[in-house]
Amino acid sequence: MSDIKSQLGLENVQTVYRNSDVDLLIDHAVKNEGAKISSTGALMIDTGIFTGRSPKDKFFVNQDPSNKYIAWGDINRAVTRDVYDDLLKTAKKQLSNKDLFVTDVYCGASIDSRRSARFITEIAWQANFIQNMFIMPEESELNEFTPQFTVYNACKTIDKSYVSHDLHSEVFVVFNVEENIAIIGGTWYAGEMKKGLFSMMNYWLPLEKKLPMHCSANIGKDGDTALFFGLSGTGKTTLSTDPQRALIGDDEHGWDDSGVFNFEGGCYAKVINLSAEHEPEIYGAIKKGAILENVVYDDNGVVDFEDGSKTENTRVSYPLSHIENHTPDMKGGHPKNIIFLCADAFGVLPPVAKLTKQQAMYYFLSGYTAKVAGTERGITEPVATFSSCFGEAFLPLNPTIYAALLGEKIDEHNVNVYLVNTGWTGGPYGVGTRMSIRNTRACINGILDGSINNSEFETLPIFNLSIPKTLDGVETKVLNPRNTWEDTEAYDETTKKLASMYVKNFKKYLTLESDYDFTGAGPQLY
Repeated sequence: MSDIKSQLGLENVQTVYRNSDVDLLIDHAVKNEGAKISSTGALMIDTGIFTGRSPKDKFFVNQDPSNKYIAWGDINRAVTRDVYDDLLKTAKKQLSNKDLFVTDVYCGASIDSRRSARFITEIAWQANFIQNMFIMPEESELNEFTPQFTVYNACKTIDKSYVSHDLHSEVFVVFNVEENIAIIGGTWYAGEMKKGLFSMMNYWLPLEKKLPMHCSANIGKDGDTALFFGLSGTGKTTLSTDPQRALIGDDEHGWDDSGVFNFEGGCYAKVINLSAEHEPEIYGAIKKGAILENVVYDDNGVVDFEDGSKTENTRVSYPLSHIENHTPDMKGGHPKNIIFLCADAFGVLPPVAKLTKQQAMYYFLSGYTAKVAGTERGITEPVATFSSCFGEAFLPLNPTIYAALLGEKIDEHNVNVYLVNTGWTGGPYGVGTRMSIRNTRACINGILDGSINNSEFETLPIFNLSIPKTLDGVETKVLNPRNTWEDTEAYDETTKKLASMYVKNFKKYLTLESDYDFTGAGPQLY
């Protein structure tokens, strides 16, 4: 271990636990970190005051050459090299003179595209989290392991000088692209490490003409790969979990010359209102080796998944091996079908539409879903949410770069792209009803088995979407959303309203820096 100690760049390091056995990590977390064991054997921990990411505290060092590529703004905030140096000293001081947990992993199942990463922390359950979420090297690989990126997680310290540093708060998550280092302080939330490395993959891969994606992926018995993009609440995890298809991964993937590959080696699923009936795979994965975050439980370790009093963002991390039907190598070929999921609470979009390549890039850039607003004062209107490429918070580069790559790959591999609405039908939220899972599953099945191509299609006005007139397993009336509204004039007005939101949102992409103008593929207001 002495050689590892010398590599860490820290002072007077005590015992180093490198890629430790899960039993050791669990035992340490229970004895020293206040963790508990659930009735099913999972580790249960609390992440303190931060139960989610802290996006306003995320920064990139403003320096050459990365500052020429990063899309600076509200998502990617800049910090000076001097401030970074101060924070690095703070982080290293916190981690020096201590026992440490060092976890060496790979991000990316494709050997041609993966990155090696080292995570350094003083908390055992965080090391367990990293082992769950990324790809563990073989024992023989550890002898020659050289990290291409290092994360110093000094979550027990804060930036006391954040005002003079001109930062948002005492919390800091800072990336130095040139030195391949990230530092974390002030937040114990483990998702910062997961999404931090995802952000870096979103920087590295496009520069190699490879596409990083915030999506789930599965593969059929005939080897056909499918991708599912969608924001929270659209059904991305649920719909990609299919007993007839093997799961490649549920969240982060890359697409290189060999095909699709998972960035991760595990899953990080929300568990609020989790039930064995509706999500049996996730429920069954909560056993020894899994980590439950911020859940409420009784004296016997029985979790109340309906209790969100600590946070609505209760989660579980577990290795993919906890899912019975998964691909051992976490890879698939070039996708045959891509599905964009949205939960349209306005009740305007059809349950399924086939997209042209130009439409695919438009809807990819738009990244639309609609969330239901709070109901404190009774009936409220839905709130439209647009997130570039279905993952705007994790994109260091201009979103049009990712859209252009998607378009190139659609052309090269002749991929079919569809828009699937898992939201409302028969009217907006409060009037209509949620699209039935039976109808949605039938749409997905029609896409994956190709039977949707046997349908006759018609064009939905304003959005100009190509929708099937009939589809096996789907009520015919539902396929054209206008037919489901009792008040068709209200449908027409709501359609124009949503279309105008799309148009307004898309204006941010019409800049001199963009080589593409996809507006013709979007809704047209005459």
